[in-house]
Amino acid sequence: MKLNGTSLNTPLNGTDTIQHGYGQNGHSTAQLIDEIGDAHGAASIDTPMRPDAFDLDDATKIDLIEAHFREIMGILGLDLTDDSLNGSPRRVAKMYVQEIFKGLNPANKPEPTLFDNKFRYNEMLVEKDITVQTYCEHHFVPIIGRAHVAYISSGKVIGLSKLNRIVDYFSKRPQVQERLTVQIADELKKVLETEDVAVIIDAKHLCVSTRGVHDVNSSTITASYGGKFAEESTRQELLRYVSQASVTI
Repeated sequence: MKLNGTSLNTPLNGTDTIQHGYGQNGHSTAQLIDEIGDAHGAASIDTPMRPDAFDLDDATKIDLIEAHFREIMGILGLDLTDDSLNGSPRRVAKMYVQEIFKGLNPANKPEPTLFDNKFRYNEMLVEKDITVQTYCEHHFVPIIGRAHVAYISSGKVIGLSKLNRIVDYFSKRPQVQERLTVQIADELKKVLETEDVAVIIDAKHLCVSTRGVHDVNSSTITASYGGKFAEESTRQELLRYVSQASVTI
């Protein structure tokens, strides 16, 4: 990968190293990497994964992460003999592998349930206010918000809960909000065999509110409009539905 003409090397053993050279405008590589992180930018649409990402089973990954996180806590000066802290490395390791980053593993990808559109319903279907809980890949702190997903059937309809599960699957990995939006939209287009898909995400980034600028009020909105949703009238209809108050039970 190159940033402004400066190369980043990744050895075959998977250990990342940074060449401390200089790119354009006299910026060091490390500075450029920091700038990308602070700007919340993404290098690619696909989640960056190593070819050997699944050579280790989950149990081995948990053991290794536990050992490394125990070392991190020790470096921070925490007393791991304390009853409250002693189990934390294991808890964090299990959380990483089995919960918040389980979407990295394709084996956890939801199987879509499709049905024939027997009612010939040819208007848009909108699933509003789907919970989004993901982690910023630059600082590994939460991004929390809501997703609104819509599609127009091309002859098939999907079980409503699968829309939520697809959003959840792509959320359960280190993410950039723009990439998350596109990944959800692309998956729905493929599953539903239609370009008539729209995804809107409105989320708060804890990397903005708890560090850096410490802005607790701002949120970020991203959108992907495909097919008919690229037309102004269809897009405005969707936005009217999204802006309406949700039903409460």
